[in-house]
Amino acid sequence: MMKSVRQNKLAAILFILPASLLFFTIIIMPIFMSGYYSFLGWDGINQPTFIGIGNYIELFTSQVAGFPKSLLNALILAFLSVFIQLPLSLGLALLLSRGVKGEKFFVAVFFMPVLISTVVIGQLWLKIYNPEYGIVNVALNSLGLEKYTRTWLGEQDTALIAVFIPIIWQYVGYHMLLMYAGIKSIPTEIREAAKVEGATEGQIDRYIIIPMLKPIIRVCVIFAVTGSLKAFDLIYVLTRGGPAKATEVPSTLMVSMIFDRNRYGFGSAIAIMIIALCFFFALAIKRAFGTEED
Repeated sequence: MMKSVRQNKLAAILFILPASLLFFTIIIMPIFMSGYYSFLGWDGINQPTFIGIGNYIELFTSQVAGFPKSLLNALILAFLSVFIQLPLSLGLALLLSRGVKGEKFFVAVFFMPVLISTVVIGQLWLKIYNPEYGIVNVALNSLGLEKYTRTWLGEQDTALIAVFIPIIWQYVGYHMLLMYAGIKSIPTEIREAAKVEGATEGQIDRYIIIPMLKPIIRVCVIFAVTGSLKAFDLIYVLTRGGPAKATEVPSTLMVSMIFDRNRYGFGSAIAIMIIALCFFFALAIKRAFGTEED
């Protein structure tokens, strides 16, 4: 019966149609609408004015708008995600996949932050960074390091890294689980054969496991970079892009422009730039890693 359904093109179209309509309505249509709005000077209320690529020019030329600064912050987050978050995730995945005692428990514990609401995590880290009773300053005071205490989210010098730490922490478990599942899918016979040949655990990981994880690592790198470019919720909860735009990223700038300053056209141009940058980096990373056959 299923074979006859697959051969029936009309049946296939009917099965695909609901999901296609939903995808078009939720994803494709808003992108095209944002693209249209990005060419307008519009406050969301009065008659819009067509200004061409004026919004895009302002993105990169206006110091007041601050898009270059927000993009730089997002790229810093992407760098930290790729070179700190992913190595941590890989190390944990390699360690847990060796069959340590309580393996399943530790996998669940490391993945738990992914399941917790971002708002809850934001409120938790607001308490951790609190200058009066936060655990960071309390620990520094108890160690006699009072001079290193800070208003971590209120100073331009520390706010950026203070915001990025919980973002990196939250998704370590997500990437770890992807890599852990990839390692577990590798036949155990390969590891056993390497041990028979005299390879150590470190050599097995370096020369066998990690090369075989290349497709999973590529996906994790794409997720880490694109996720950094569109990061929003945790930053908004912690600082809303402040102080003095020190933690501003494209998504928080977009929300500020649209809802605080009523610049719908300019905000839509930022949205289109975020989409374009995500596509560009995803394709660039895929090409950098090469084909799976390589």
